[in-house]
Amino acid sequence: MKKQPVLKKAEPYLWLAPSVLLMLSMIVVPVITVFRLSVSDISRAGVIKGFAGLENFQAIFASSKFWHTLQNTLVWTVVVVGVSTLLGFIIAMVLNQKFTGRKIVRAIVVFPWATSLIIQSIVWKYIITADFGSLNVILRKLGIISQNINWTPNATAYFAWECWIGIFVTVPFVTFCVLSGLQSIDENYYEAAEIDGAGFWKKLGSITLPLLKPSLTVSTVLNIIYVFNSFPIIWTITKGDPADKTHTLATYLYKLAFTNGRMGQAAAVSVVGFVILCICAGIYMVLSLKAEKEGQ
Repeated sequence: MKKQPVLKKAEPYLWLAPSVLLMLSMIVVPVITVFRLSVSDISRAGVIKGFAGLENFQAIFASSKFWHTLQNTLVWTVVVVGVSTLLGFIIAMVLNQKFTGRKIVRAIVVFPWATSLIIQSIVWKYIITADFGSLNVILRKLGIISQNINWTPNATAYFAWECWIGIFVTVPFVTFCVLSGLQSIDENYYEAAEIDGAGFWKKLGSITLPLLKPSLTVSTVLNIIYVFNSFPIIWTITKGDPADKTHTLATYLYKLAFTNGRMGQAAAVSVVGFVILCICAGIYMVLSLKAEKEGQ
């Protein structure tokens, strides 16, 4: 009879044990391994020769390519997350209205997010190809242009197109996060606001945005992590070229490790990215806790 309470107390931990073990094996152990590799001297064959201290970090910090890549990563993250959040919010507002064919439109909107990023990237790569890309073909048939246009004349243009593709495939995720939040808002709030004479913008600022804050926060935080670590779009379109000017941290460390054979430096880049994301997560947690205290 005395053993039963003990078993009941242990039951939650038994249920949580598989998840904890999975997190340890799939998250904690790889993170520790990467930190270990970042301070190790590693041969091109991947053999750890010994302790290297901060040499790998000194090497990447001394490289202008790393700083340009870090700048690209920040621009890539801010542009893709910012624009996709804005567009996703607008599309969600439209899809929340009642109109004929709404279910079909919702299904179409989700396609870019449901399709593989590699497939999306390959398709867009052929769309913007100067010689036989479908974008030039369509514009010529419409009579808008008389000859093919080179849509990617330099690294900046390539990177701009990659940002657009990132926005295109990210908008559906934001749209459905916001849409779920919109559908959870009680219509009585809007009816009461209309009785008080509130217009669209007043209702948007006083009802919609405050009640959508949890949905927008979740989608934004997940988006930052997802976009910051995104690999397929950049690698499929340019592989960081021309002249390594379109890299983000994810593609840059991949090239360092598996093309240049600098696995220690690649691990150091990975650690830098990990620290940046931890700082972002820490700021988010502080702001969230502050908002909760102010709300109380």
